[in-house]
Amino acid sequence: MRLLLDSNIVVPLTRHEVDRLNVKIRSLLTQDGNEFVVSVVSLWEIAIKTRIGKLAADIALADLPAYLTGLGYSLLPIDEDHALAELADDPLTRDPFDRMLLAQCQIEGLKLVTADRALVDHPLAWRAP
Repeated sequence: MRLLLDSNIVVPLTRHEVDRLNVKIRSLLTQDGNEFVVSVVSLWEIAIKTRIGKLAADIALADLPAYLTGLGYSLLPIDEDHALAELADDPLTRDPFDRMLLAQCQIEGLKLVTADRALVDHPLAWRAP
């Protein structure tokens, strides 16, 4: 399965705080056969929140891409199709980062792994079996 990790999953990974994720997500991250993807959208969100003091990063921002690819995750750039996509189901949130992640899921055939209560029931969100 191809899975896009939401920013709220990426941040604990970069802080070595995987134990803060719920047990179903922790289990998913250790399963073989899944392709995990991190969007540049999440890197952008983390960079903005770090720079305005809303988030403390344990890894230098410039080192995030290499750290995540070193964990075996691929990076997904943003392109014009993602930016202009009309979502089949609009999210309950007005957060532009969430909307872009969902657009990427829709276009790229991914499921969003998230702990965000506003997104967990979205049709493009991953659900534990």
